[in-house]
Amino acid sequence: MAVTATGTAHKKRNGANGRRPAKTSSRIKRVLGPGLITGASDDDPSGIGTYSQAGAQFGFAISWTMLFSYPLMVAIQVVSARIGRTTGRGIAGNIRRHYPNWLLQSIVALLLIANTINIGADLGAMADAVRMLAGGPHLLYVALFGLLCAVLQVFTKYGRYAALLRSLTLALLAYFGTVMVVRIPWAEAARGLLIPTFAWDSAFWTTVVAILGTTISPYLFFWQAAQEVEDIRAVRERKPLIKAPEQGNDAIERIRFDTYVGMALSNLVALAIIVTTAATLHANGLTDIATSSQAAEALRPVAGPFAFTLFTLGIVGTGLLAVPVLAGSAAYAVGEARRWPVGLARKPMQAKAFYVTLTLATLAGASMNFFPISPIKALYWTAVINGVVAVPVMVTMMHMTSNPKIMGDFPINDGLRLIGWLSTAVMAVAAVAMGITAGM
Repeated sequence: MAVTATGTAHKKRNGANGRRPAKTSSRIKRVLGPGLITGASDDDPSGIGTYSQAGAQFGFAISWTMLFSYPLMVAIQVVSARIGRTTGRGIAGNIRRHYPNWLLQSIVALLLIANTINIGADLGAMADAVRMLAGGPHLLYVALFGLLCAVLQVFTKYGRYAALLRSLTLALLAYFGTVMVVRIPWAEAARGLLIPTFAWDSAFWTTVVAILGTTISPYLFFWQAAQEVEDIRAVRERKPLIKAPEQGNDAIERIRFDTYVGMALSNLVALAIIVTTAATLHANGLTDIATSSQAAEALRPVAGPFAFTLFTLGIVGTGLLAVPVLAGSAAYAVGEARRWPVGLARKPMQAKAFYVTLTLATLAGASMNFFPISPIKALYWTAVINGVVAVPVMVTMMHMTSNPKIMGDFPINDGLRLIGWLSTAVMAVAAVAMGITAGM
């Protein structure tokens, strides 16, 4: 009888055929979400250009910045996610409720400007990539990519759209592929990663500032917090932790794992780009790379057509992931500041102003490519604006995490608080360094 009962229980637990149901993919989707997408979107075409320039100009000697920045970006993104999951509101929503209006309006306005410029630069890079692969008119590709990104966000159901964004993270594998097809002096690459080296000139420190500004960027804070709020709405049993404290341990562990994985993927891809360009472009004296498309074009004669194709396809894939995140984070910030109904889980007629803002940010970014605006100068000013915005946003976020009116029974621990404030201090120093080097 005992054997029969055990067998019956086993069948009930695993199904009539005694096999365990296939739930692995479902579990992965529930654990890996906002952090994974946020980390992957950090490697947008503009970021690829920054990492390519770093590797081409300084070789392996700059790669230590990826190891240095990893704990800093993890800490601030965990803080962002914790704020959203605990309160059920995004960053802007919490600033609106607890901080002066002038601070809210200033941050949101600067974020909207920076994101719109970044969208324009990314769409331009994607169009250049397709033109290099297939030929055709650059501006037509810009318009088509802009419309595609806007339409998908407005008319695709949130569950399907989130799954699409997760799938697009696979585009980052292209950069691991380029590492596999070029010759890397691994001993030299390891030294550059593990032993920090410094050059006491403005070009080096400007590059370090650019890398930090790319890996720790305000739009990532707003997006990850907002996506935690979206997941609360999308998963019926989830509630803000201040209302359902019993969900706290599981939610915090999920956020930690999701963010660790997402940021690790982001930095590994960035490292792959730096290593690839260091081993090919820098090694052959090609040190002046300004955009991701220039990096791809320069790779063709040095590393071969296959590496060129992989690198170029990666630009398109990462752009399709990053543009919606840039537009979405801007729309969340503006909507929360204005007390509009917000969220990709809402139907367009339920959040008209939110979707209009999202669409206008995308189309305004696309329109920049139709005017004689230098993409290099545009990206420079984006970095400046992001550097200005990041510090007050990070200071405000860190202050939120110690405010019991906001976090209730879920303040962050001392270790996370220490690294979070260290990340904030590093970004403040970077912003000052950017200003000093700009005037040199």
